[in-house]
Amino acid sequence: MKKYFRSCALLFLLISLHASAQVKQQPVERVNQMPDLPKPFGIINYNQLAKDFDATVYNFNSKGKNWPLVWVDKSQKNFPQDVVGIYTAMGDVRQGTANKGMFHEALATMGATLGATLVGVDKTKQDGRNYVAMLKNYFNKDTGWNIMMNNTAPEVALLGGGYGRDWWYDVYPNLLFYAIYDKYPNEPGLDSLARTIANKFYEADKILKGNYDYSYFDYGKMTPMKNNICIQPDAAAGHAWVLYSAYKKFGDEKYLQGALSALSALEANSQNPTYELLMPFGAYLAARISAEQGKKYDTAKMLRWSFDGTAICREGWGVLVGNWNGFDISGTVGSTVDHGGYGFLMNTYDAAWPLVPMVRYDQSYANAIGKWMLNAANASKFFYPQHMPDEHETIPQIANEVSKGVIAYEGIIERSNMDTYKHVKAPVAQGDGPLWVPGKNPPESQLSVYGSGHVGIFGSIIKTTDIEGILQLDLLATDFFRDKAYPTFLYYNPHNDGKAISINVGKKKIDLYDTVSGKYIARNVSGNTKINIGGKHSAVVVMVPAKGKVSYKGSKMTVNGVVVDYNAQGK
Repeated sequence: MKKYFRSCALLFLLISLHASAQVKQQPVERVNQMPDLPKPFGIINYNQLAKDFDATVYNFNSKGKNWPLVWVDKSQKNFPQDVVGIYTAMGDVRQGTANKGMFHEALATMGATLGATLVGVDKTKQDGRNYVAMLKNYFNKDTGWNIMMNNTAPEVALLGGGYGRDWWYDVYPNLLFYAIYDKYPNEPGLDSLARTIANKFYEADKILKGNYDYSYFDYGKMTPMKNNICIQPDAAAGHAWVLYSAYKKFGDEKYLQGALSALSALEANSQNPTYELLMPFGAYLAARISAEQGKKYDTAKMLRWSFDGTAICREGWGVLVGNWNGFDISGTVGSTVDHGGYGFLMNTYDAAWPLVPMVRYDQSYANAIGKWMLNAANASKFFYPQHMPDEHETIPQIANEVSKGVIAYEGIIERSNMDTYKHVKAPVAQGDGPLWVPGKNPPESQLSVYGSGHVGIFGSIIKTTDIEGILQLDLLATDFFRDKAYPTFLYYNPHNDGKAISINVGKKKIDLYDTVSGKYIARNVSGNTKINIGGKHSAVVVMVPAKGKVSYKGSKMTVNGVVVDYNAQGK
């Protein structure tokens, strides 16, 4: 009998050591200000929209005003191959056959390539063209910079933003390239470019020695520079993301050290260093590196910087909150102060890339990110002419005619920054294209090809469920260079009362583990099954093999050797 009780006591102790407890959710105050269920409500099919964008825009035979939106650039800069350019904005007079066909931007071509890839399009084999291979021409070896840049050559750089004087424009194409490289690891030539970029960023970080207070970095002369453009300390987030990706890909310890150094430099800022769209990558890395490497970075601080609109040099840059004449525009990303607020489509799409998978590594933000994404997914439809009432658009008749249902306005602003459209009531769907080349760019240049091409980010992440307002967010879709993982989804219930949603888990028997509650919520299930989510609560559901072997090491819980919960201890 004593032996029996000792065995029971031992079993109870073992269970207690790994006992589950609800993960306390950490607030993001900016998200708390957003509506629980934004109005007018409706989530469009971003996945199908991304496929339609790709099929429509990459059609050289498209007819109509301003179409086609693609052309062949035969300048063969950096690599001896022709490339396909894509318009930044519809009707942009600087592009197409102008300027010898050389003016096209990596933000547009890489964004469109990544977006299509994320929804299942193979961009290496599309109508006889390899669009992934073409991206190599943005690797500026002719200038000696030897990184991906927003243009292929300095001859056209001054026509647009960025190139060699505005840091985020030089760093971000490398993040886009690395994400594409993760999806096409066997594409010839990408390995060597990825290593060269990582080496450049590593050496730059060593030179900067923790001080990223510069307008840009000359990667040719390997010298930090200042000019009339704001200093951009959040470039450290871009450096860190690329270097950590390189570490996960190549296993070189120096890349890890470079990533830690850059992330530490970012965290050390005493004021919000946000400039454009790199800060969310810092928040993601803070959570991921803390989880994977056992380091401790301040994820909460970097999320505040990403959301709050307290940026100093780029005044007000963050996530918008508000209801303008009955339209909830909360969740869009851009300036919180420019003409009452100006949210941009590309920035909104791209913020989801790091912030959604961040929840895998720190589920204490499941509620915050789930609620933000619900608002962002709802508001982003208003960028598209077919989903915004005509009275809230600057060029409704033109937009409906030429957009072909796949091109959106560049932004949504409370009060237009152009006198011509001062009469349009908020929210105003518009774009800055006419301001780029005053008197020459047509009104339809307000339609953003570059931003619309990034729709695949939302398309790969977002699915609706059978309960209105509860989305299924794929936490693996944009978690690039990750370790092996089981399918993982975030569900947030914005309703006051609990809801049961149906999910299809496939034909194979699996168990469902929720990292928020820290427990299994279903065992040995297949096909359609129901899960319950409490009101204003979330679940991060991992679909693990049924009857898999559960192990614990430190804070990590694994099933059959694959990490399921990075924070399974000390809940």
